Amino acid sequence: MPKLPLRAREIVKRLEKLGFICDHTSGSHMIFYHPTTKRRAVVPQHRGDLPKGTVKAILREAGIELKKF
Repeated sequence: MPKLPLRAREIVKRLEKLGFICDHTSGSHMIFYHPTTKRRAVVPQHRGDLPKGTVKAILREAGIELKKF
């Protein structure tokens, strides 16, 4: 289980490792999708750590359990 909160770059690396692909960016947000599960995740590109609630929301969107992340 990762130590929360995390930086946006760390979340992006872990999503890509799990098979997510960056579909596009919209402003300061990167939109990722998984080709087999068709799930998506929106990751804000801000400096510093993302709040714990934001990290949990990203994982919930992507259908990933916190323990597996």
